Amino acid sequence: MRKTFLGILFVGAVFGVKAQYGTMDQILTRLEERSGVNQNLESVNIDNKKFVFIKDEADHTERDFIVIKGNKATYVEVFDDKQTGQSSSNVFSGDIVRKKNMISLRADMLENKKIPVPLTKNLLLTRQDNILYLIDVNTKARWIDEDAIIKAKAKK
Repeated sequence: MRKTFLGILFVGAVFGVKAQYGTMDQILTRLEERSGVNQNLESVNIDNKKFVFIKDEADHTERDFIVIKGNKATYVEVFDDKQTGQSSSNVFSGDIVRKKNMISLRADMLENKKIPVPLTKNLLLTRQDNILYLIDVNTKARWIDEDAIIKAKAKK
């Protein structure tokens, strides 16, 4: 009788731990996806995509765009001065290399003129709530897919 009771207690404990492990695994998977880790986005096509980053400072607003076409990329910086209302921009062009979810951008042309030190960005492709993002590995800046912004405006 004692062996049967211990056996039933052992089996119950195993099932209880397994249920808790399943719940913990689901929570950890969701957290990893939120931070951009543990996503398999190799099959996601980013050709002809535009990603947008907007930064609002006290004296100016900065809008950055990354346009990807095949293995070529265009990086555009637009600065809007709040005091004068004037805008200025820089248009960089170069190429990208994609390995799984990592994208390396190297822009070596500034408005069709070769620059001595290329602008480089190391980006992580992530998806959250069916919206694609590029996260700068160094600065943690997040570029959002322009299609998601257009869809959000269309809903309103």
